Amino acid sequence: MSDMSGKVGLVTGAGSGIGRATALEFAQRGASVAVLDIDEGTAAETTEMIRKDGGEALAVTVDIADERSVRAAVERTVTAYGRLDFAVNNAGMASHHRRLDEMTLSEFERVVHVNLAGTFLCMKYELPLLKGGGAIVNIASNGGLYAIPTAPAYVAAKHGIIGLTKVAAVDYAPGDIRVNAVCPGPTRTAGFEKVAAGPDMITRQEAITPLGRLATPEEVAAAAVWLCSDAASYVTGIALSVDGGRRA
Repeated sequence: MSDMSGKVGLVTGAGSGIGRATALEFAQRGASVAVLDIDEGTAAETTEMIRKDGGEALAVTVDIADERSVRAAVERTVTAYGRLDFAVNNAGMASHHRRLDEMTLSEFERVVHVNLAGTFLCMKYELPLLKGGGAIVNIASNGGLYAIPTAPAYVAAKHGIIGLTKVAAVDYAPGDIRVNAVCPGPTRTAGFEKVAAGPDMITRQEAITPLGRLATPEEVAAAAVWLCSDAASYVTGIALSVDGGRRA
């Protein structure tokens, strides 16, 4: 396990699911973690879990769709810990399942703004702080690599996140800053189960996955943390599928 003692990480959407699992994994490796979420209560819960296990964490409320909120959250992290070494931009939102011609412009813009512009805003304020090296991981989706039927806004936003990731990886490589994306397949989180159309949908998703099951949040988190670690020091600009073999 890579030692991250003395380093500082930031995770958005860390109040639950993949974000919480990522924050816990960073803390277990010795890093101090800023736990960012729009839900103050769930951020506090994750922070308490880390502290009970002997780790160091700070709960910060943030709305990634609001520039002032993002700037303030990143500044609070650096004020508290004096540095930033890595960030995992996980926060986002799903969309209702409907075809493009059935979707309103306002709904399309909302989904794209939260997922794509929100990731942009996080990167905008994180990247200048990663002086002398560091890493960013953006949680995209396998929907950023191929089509998900009746999810046009979500798929467009996730494709955009991968594009942002690749451009930033090239632009910031001279500063020894690495930027990668993780593209999970369906993951067994409370959020996924909420939008899933009942247990039959989960069974169908498992049936078309070569490994025969959905990912756990911890499995996706492990990939994100690895990409931030020294073990991935020569890896940048990739979109890593964590999908149980679905793209194969």
